[in-house]
Amino acid sequence: MEIKPDKKVLLDIVTTQMPYGKYKGRLISDIPVHYLVWCKQKGAFPKGKIGDLMQNVLEIKSNDLGYILQEIKSWRYK
Repeated sequence: MEIKPDKKVLLDIVTTQMPYGKYKGRLISDIPVHYLVWCKQKGAFPKGKIGDLMQNVLEIKSNDLGYILQEIKSWRYK
């Protein structure tokens, strides 16, 4: 069975800015892994779309797939 990523989620990750907190104004894709790990350990991911996007970024980066996000970001400038 092939797992296909949700294109909308990937686009949201590289275009949505963090609306509050320490990383306010940064793209969700650019939030440092150490902060995402901290959120997971503390159960501190926000509820809703932002929290879902943050969890997806953690999963992507934890599996050494962060290059995918960089590639998607580069598409916007072509």
